[in-house]
Amino acid sequence: MRTHLKAALGLFVGAALCLAPQAAALPAAVSDLPTAQTRAAADPPYEVLVFSKTAGFRHSSIDDGIAALRSLGTANNFTVDATEDAQSFTTGNLARYKAVVFLSTTGDVLNAAQQTAFEQYIRGGGGYVGIHAAADTEYDWPFYEGLAGALFHSHPAIQPATVEVEDRAHDATAHLGSTWQRTDEWYNYRSNPRTTARVLASLDESSYSGGNMSGDHPIAWCKDYQGGRAFYTGGGHTDESYTEPAFRRHLLGGIRWAAGMTDADCRPETGYTALFDGSSTTGWQQAGPGGFTLADGTLTSRGGLGMLWYSAREFTGDYSLKLDWKAAGDDNSGVFVGFPASDDPWSAVNNGYEIQIDATDSADRTTGAVYGFQSADIAARDAALNPPGEWNTYELRVTGERLEIFLNGRKINDFTNTDPARSLRQGHVGIQNHGDGDEVAFRNIRVKQGGGQEPGTRTGEVRGVNGRCLDVDGSQTADGTKVQLWACNGTSAQRWTVSADGTVKALGKCLDVSGGGTADGTRVQLWACNGTGAQTWAPQADGTVRNPQSGKCLDASGGTWNDGTPVHLWTCHTGPNQKWTLP
Repeated sequence: MRTHLKAALGLFVGAALCLAPQAAALPAAVSDLPTAQTRAAADPPYEVLVFSKTAGFRHSSIDDGIAALRSLGTANNFTVDATEDAQSFTTGNLARYKAVVFLSTTGDVLNAAQQTAFEQYIRGGGGYVGIHAAADTEYDWPFYEGLAGALFHSHPAIQPATVEVEDRAHDATAHLGSTWQRTDEWYNYRSNPRTTARVLASLDESSYSGGNMSGDHPIAWCKDYQGGRAFYTGGGHTDESYTEPAFRRHLLGGIRWAAGMTDADCRPETGYTALFDGSSTTGWQQAGPGGFTLADGTLTSRGGLGMLWYSAREFTGDYSLKLDWKAAGDDNSGVFVGFPASDDPWSAVNNGYEIQIDATDSADRTTGAVYGFQSADIAARDAALNPPGEWNTYELRVTGERLEIFLNGRKINDFTNTDPARSLRQGHVGIQNHGDGDEVAFRNIRVKQGGGQEPGTRTGEVRGVNGRCLDVDGSQTADGTKVQLWACNGTSAQRWTVSADGTVKALGKCLDVSGGGTADGTRVQLWACNGTGAQTWAPQADGTVRNPQSGKCLDASGGTWNDGTPVHLWTCHTGPNQKWTLP
């Protein structure tokens, strides 16, 4: 909302909801795709390494995949170096590349030194793109399993299936409709990546034969991983995949994101309820003039100054509101929270808070600002913001009277309401149609009630052998404090937060491998969180909790386990003293 237009609001009266009939959708697979080679944005030039070494089954589509990636690079300002020589994996050589693509690699393709170089590359901010059989690779390298997100289990015959597009904001899937009809070889995976990655697309197992993931079958996902970025897609088995415009655009988006050319919210997401799912505006009401046009699962603002607000429900207590938005150019809009029910958009202005969308306005009323109250962290905002024409994701997290604003998964504002006449903890939410010429689109508006903690986190007891709890000795918080087993007692010394980033925290500090060691018996302790691999833990399907940096497991020491038994690192063996039940 720009100040000079606010005065005009006084001339407006409430208007009925004004939504144009849903436009005829373009084919779901190519709805926003003029050609397969269309540049997504004017990216600066960069280099990508495509690695296709195979030590197991070799896909005939690899050559077609390399050709497609070279073609995409030519059209989108990146250079492709293709190799099957693992000696390319040195610290110096990998530093040249913004992203490394594992194109249907299979088996053990890197030796220990090459693995170390690649780990350092990722931890230094490098990008990974896995295509199809990249999940059939390096089964004995825990770091890679975490990077890829899930490893291959089995597959049925090649056949058509319905792909359900869960995230239409990521550059790899924004061009798709809500469903995508494709023919490919559909992998089943050994684990479900949903708890550690943002699932972009999943398979409708009822649409084909042979799916074995109990109806929750991710097929493409992204994640931030130990300082780097990782994107994986299960498509790409067939030669024909690499001539499909929509699949090529899918690959381009994954490469652009992994290379840091575009941003997205790739944190795990579960537990959200749709307020607007693209098919209906039931529960929404227009206040003021103008409105929104509904087409292709998208609400696009027109006219105004008005607001479309969710009248079906008032939100109280703690909640997280997420929505995807895109500005056509230098356009203006905003998201309102914490206002009372009213058909007058001034109610939201005067009684709630607006989170602004307008990257060129003044500091306290630019994208990410709490309009008129508090600027965003402009440097953080600029680093996270995608340009006009590309989708962005807001998370507005309300905890008490605190409002945290995340843009594409990065926190850019932290505001606390101190006005007794307003309350973030009670009110409605809405989106603004600012006026003629301001075109801002919205998709996938969803909410998660309660909790107030970051999506993907879980807090509670960590139970181990003999039913005892993981415990911080004496509730002390000094670096190096012993972590042990103890009878469960409900104290804060046994309250652990397991996060999507792999950290396990208690009393404000992290579960830590002393000195980043790898030897059997290395002490596991409490330490100030520092983002290193010594503080990264990966729960496994067999109940063990692995430290990927060392490849070893969290272990209760000794052969008898009583109060005070310390925990340490040990070679994984799945014995009872390595089995943990997480919150």
